Amino acid sequence: MQLNITKADQLKTKPDDSKLSFGTIFTDYMFNMDYNPQDGWHNPRIEPYAPINMDPATMVLHYGQGVFEGLKAYRTETGAVQLFRPKDNFKRMNNSSRLLCIPEIDENFALDALKELLIIEKDWVPSALGTSLYIRPTIIATDPFLGVRASHTYRFFIIFSPVGAYYPEGFNPVKIWVTRNHVRAVRGGVGEAKTPGNYAASLYAGEQAHKHGYTQVLWLDGIEQEYIEEVGAMNIFFVINGELITPILNGSILPGITRDSVINLAKMWGIKVSERKIGISEVVDVHASGKLDEIFGSGTAAVISPVGEIKYGDTVITVSDGKVGAMANRFYKELTDIQYGKTKDPAGWIEPI
Repeated sequence: MQLNITKADQLKTKPDDSKLSFGTIFTDYMFNMDYNPQDGWHNPRIEPYAPINMDPATMVLHYGQGVFEGLKAYRTETGAVQLFRPKDNFKRMNNSSRLLCIPEIDENFALDALKELLIIEKDWVPSALGTSLYIRPTIIATDPFLGVRASHTYRFFIIFSPVGAYYPEGFNPVKIWVTRNHVRAVRGGVGEAKTPGNYAASLYAGEQAHKHGYTQVLWLDGIEQEYIEEVGAMNIFFVINGELITPILNGSILPGITRDSVINLAKMWGIKVSERKIGISEVVDVHASGKLDEIFGSGTAAVISPVGEIKYGDTVITVSDGKVGAMANRFYKELTDIQYGKTKDPAGWIEPI
């Protein structure tokens, strides 16, 4: 396919790197591509960032048939721009698409298109410490139809947003609240897909956590409501008696790319790693026995998010004396050093632009 480029008549004023927040500013251009049964994926184009016109009956608005990804572009100390594991993002996007009955994209073409868009928008990649260019590839169903079925037409688009450091006040532990009344997803559903409905399903419990003075929700499984799945929109890790443990992927947990990176680094470093079911009761018990060393979340936005406190019913657990644990700190430093080009890429994760 030929990638067409339409230039903008006027470019936006770029923001001050020191004043960036998250997801509020968008760059000059976006990538668009369409799908229909006759032509497949076609008409790939880079054009000025603009609203997408939709019929009020557009299916994604009514039935949520859509998928998305989140990744970042980083500026190194030499001024170069690079991506972290983008091929894995497009692979995961296709996995999500299969679960949502969305036609798959050509992963190599999507990466090439992303790189072309980044070359045009390279000046939007901020250079201040901890900043990056957030990348949001998305596919939405576009049929104007109110019947319940898979759409016949789709739009694939990529937009960029320069974002500030995730920890503007420092890399500090968060407090998480275990909900016993709500679940995020169940096995056999679309919990492992990165689809809008999963995030909508998390909002109410998140608000409840905030009312209790906690930053994030710790999700339990939807069947027995005992086994830990995710924290907020992140995967979660426990360090118990020196062993790194994370819930096994079971169909209701998003297979995080940062999660996979942590597991791979741990194996490279000779740290014992287990992917298995872990219950909230076990966490309470190992804390009582003094064997719970650390807890931390992992995800694209925060990379590593240390946990300092958990509230489960009337039980409050303080982790690592409320401080950042040594293992969380090591993973955070290594991953961010790789992403920003400060240390050697150990596994072919970096894609230069």
